[in-house]
Amino acid sequence: MKLFLVIPCYNEEEVLPETARRLNEKMQALMANGKIGEDSRVVFVNDGSKDRTWEIICELHEQNPLFSGICLSRNKGHQNALMAGLMTVKDECDACISMDADLQDDINAVDEMVDKYLEGYEVVYGVRSSRKKDSFFKRTTAQSFYRMMKMMGVEVVYNHADYRLMSARTLQGLSEFEEVNLFLRGIVPLVGYKSTTVLYERGERFAGKSKYPLKKMLAFAFEGITSMSIRPIRLIATLGILVFLGSIGILIYSLIRHFLGHTIEGWTFLAVSIWALGGIQLLAIGVIGEYIGKVYLETKHRPKYLIAEYLK
Repeated sequence: MKLFLVIPCYNEEEVLPETARRLNEKMQALMANGKIGEDSRVVFVNDGSKDRTWEIICELHEQNPLFSGICLSRNKGHQNALMAGLMTVKDECDACISMDADLQDDINAVDEMVDKYLEGYEVVYGVRSSRKKDSFFKRTTAQSFYRMMKMMGVEVVYNHADYRLMSARTLQGLSEFEEVNLFLRGIVPLVGYKSTTVLYERGERFAGKSKYPLKKMLAFAFEGITSMSIRPIRLIATLGILVFLGSIGILIYSLIRHFLGHTIEGWTFLAVSIWALGGIQLLAIGVIGEYIGKVYLETKHRPKYLIAEYLK
């Protein structure tokens, strides 16, 4: 079995040497046990880093043929960098495991993922066993994210990020999804094929800073919802129907007040109604505009990424 590990990197100079050391030990152990072939590789994808990340990747490649590197022409974001790595190696491996470079994903779960693949599973999702180490805010927002995605009709694996194994056939199927607005946690389940999960305990970040502050997390969640579901637009349509029905009631109420000669007293009610309806309209226009913007980006067919260099 020829296994490739694909690891997106953005400004990871602090953690990359330790990540490479641990991954080298893990891959050598798997080779020694005969689970993977000697031609397996670890592929780091440099997502336009501003520090020495690419230089370190080049040094690792020169020192050890186990390590390969892909350098994107500019920063394109985590999902595009991950997609670039997966699509580059899809014709070179039997299976591929994607993970982050920060060592929070337990690399010991790789053994069980490989075992599941050898049992016949083509997609193996790495799922967190618990969120006890998270802060209350992080745990609450993460759980709310998964609940909202489910409510919006998006098929995602609960407590799963981008730590997963995919077979070569799954990668080929993934390549058929040509959308620009990527949300791999929602797209991979759509590919199908026999899948299972592996539980692991997520650790603390070894070094460096998180690349997903609150602002990016919210943007990522909104991207996932609008990329994978049209339910928000349907909710707006439902809201429009409810507002229309309410307006009929307001019309009847206003006519009654008019004939009773109490029109001036309704000024506050009228002002509140105008502001409420105006806010609903602006919200609706904003959500619909977001979908129109995504259609605009998709129709331009711009490349999701450009590869500047590939160290095999």
